[in-house]
Amino acid sequence: DVAGLDAVLRECPHINWVQIPFAGVENFISIINNDRVWTCGKGVYAEPVAEHALGLILAGLRNIGVHAQETSWTRPVGRNLLGARVTIVGGGGIAVALVRLLQPFSCHITVVRHSVTDMDGVDQVVSAHSLIDTLVGADVVVLALPLTPETQGLLSRAEFELMEPHAWVINVARGKHIVTDDLVWALTNNKIGGAALDVTDPEPLPVGHPLWSEPHCIITPHTGNTPEMAEPLLAQRISANVASYMKGEQLIGTVDSHRGY
Repeated sequence: DVAGLDAVLRECPHINWVQIPFAGVENFISIINNDRVWTCGKGVYAEPVAEHALGLILAGLRNIGVHAQETSWTRPVGRNLLGARVTIVGGGGIAVALVRLLQPFSCHITVVRHSVTDMDGVDQVVSAHSLIDTLVGADVVVLALPLTPETQGLLSRAEFELMEPHAWVINVARGKHIVTDDLVWALTNNKIGGAALDVTDPEPLPVGHPLWSEPHCIITPHTGNTPEMAEPLLAQRISANVASYMKGEQLIGTVDSHRGY
């Protein structure tokens, strides 16, 4: 409740630290400023979301979504994750956790991130300016980055046209990273191998939307992190931040009001 939080803060100017429970703060960006310390849940849910992303990758490459809907025995279809070329867009906690989960598969991993720094287990780290280069030849493209004005509509028709016809797009970030109509076009015209989406635009995805009937689209209802997973993880983060706050130490998950995450 952004309006409710804003009202409370206006009534209580002595509050100087606000902990947002969500990893993404795009809904709160209108009231986030430098008058207070703001922290969010970035990194808190990285492990379960990365696990979900790995499941979606395997389901897509192995054609499990299509096979699960069949009513008769069909021909074998599927590709290996072993040795695949994986591009992860975003270099935060989800990316770090997913890179670790991918190690047994001996993938060639490229990470696209704001700050180009070496990452353990990653073959190549590049800036957002090189995004197009990382899409060409990739077997899997995973979106795991914050939603900002710069990252909205990151994948559209132009990007899909450059991707491999067998490539799978995995979105565990925010639905608005993808231009939905362009994704429908790409799937309908077999421009990519498929899409596995834990988030959509709009969200929830309306009944009867073309993506529901697209055989090479797997949709989960934003369940990369469920309440059962989130509550103990968030409790740990809050406890750690309260302890740090009482000691005057740096808090975990601080929000940069200029970057928007």
